[in-house]
Amino acid sequence: MRIPNAFYAQSGGVTAVINVSACAVLETARLFPERIGKVLAGRNGIIGALQEDLIDTSLESAAAIRALRHTPGGAFGSCRYKLKGLDQHRAQYERLIEVFRAHDIGYFFYNGGNDSMDTAWKVSQIGEQLGYPVVCVGIPKTVDNDLPVTDNCPGFGSVAKYVATSMREAGLDVASMARTSTKIFVLEVMGRHAGWITAACGLAAEQEGDAPHILLFPEVPFDEPRFLARVQDCVDRFGYCCIGVSEGLLDAGGALMAESGGKDAFGHSQLGGVGQIVAQLIKDKLGHKYHWALADYLQRSARHIASATDVEQAYAVGKAAVELAVQGRNAVMPTIVRASENPYRWEIGVAELKDVANVEKKMPREFISADGFGITEACRRYLTPLISGEDFPPFRNGLPDYGRLRNASVTRKLSGGFTI
Repeated sequence: MRIPNAFYAQSGGVTAVINVSACAVLETARLFPERIGKVLAGRNGIIGALQEDLIDTSLESAAAIRALRHTPGGAFGSCRYKLKGLDQHRAQYERLIEVFRAHDIGYFFYNGGNDSMDTAWKVSQIGEQLGYPVVCVGIPKTVDNDLPVTDNCPGFGSVAKYVATSMREAGLDVASMARTSTKIFVLEVMGRHAGWITAACGLAAEQEGDAPHILLFPEVPFDEPRFLARVQDCVDRFGYCCIGVSEGLLDAGGALMAESGGKDAFGHSQLGGVGQIVAQLIKDKLGHKYHWALADYLQRSARHIASATDVEQAYAVGKAAVELAVQGRNAVMPTIVRASENPYRWEIGVAELKDVANVEKKMPREFISADGFGITEACRRYLTPLISGEDFPPFRNGLPDYGRLRNASVTRKLSGGFTI
């Protein structure tokens, strides 16, 4: 009896917990030897499939796979590479099926965000068109928390915990020095179109005067006069002002304030530096000394301060993906369903990939304060459980002791290559 292999790949910007989902996929797949042969991973994401650069995970020990649960980054390599429409770029999809056929792959697990769910959906379609049976299951992952249907996205809770912690600690630092030195601190966080991470900064403030004093969301166009007036009011009242700002902040005309002019592989505008723009504006208009910080990769790789909730949910969606696949559920994605808010309880649901692909979930207006500069209690109730609990990695010689895989290559079976 033919036992098909599975293909797993990581896509887009990695997170502190994407490897937790990988761990779950590999561990769960090994529980179904009668349904799943080997799990072959794509080296550098979907590019690994297109170029037939596959990794044989069956050669990894149980201990090495288990270590993925506390290791950040992407264990098999990720990529920013979007497969275009089926009609115009059919050759790419046909190449995937060719590789899948050569390596007897009957399951495709794609661990990523909006664009990745679109790819998984399209692969399920081309498989049907070409008469090749492949079960495609998306595994949600994005620090931006902007996938629809699911209550939240694995990867977000740990970023939220990191930026809230950083804002609280930086706020205490600035407050200490504000009398004679820096009065302004700006923390720029990720979030191209959705301000979820910016909102998480707001968790650091528990009473009036706590940092952050101002949050700038991509959902709220920047109003310079109102902003500067609020900054000065905070300095007058508290002696200093801390600000959290999304990289995707828009000006009054709806243009990105920090667009560099370049594009990434998904066609998105390259962003970065809005924190400095905002800080310099304060210096130029109000004269206050500032410091600004760019959380950048630090926020999404900080496994040392990962949320226990995030770790548990990242494992759960990876496990559910395999279980759905062996049930024959095609073109679906496991979701996180908030079953109860107080006490917080969650469970796994299922969404159709066609309902997830290329749809962004932005911050609801009821989560943003009426003045547009903060979060509401409803937002705080939503966010708080997602950063709850600690799941520290093991430490050795004072530093986190992260795992490493062998990542042994699978012998190529096809002649020729594929140009990316």
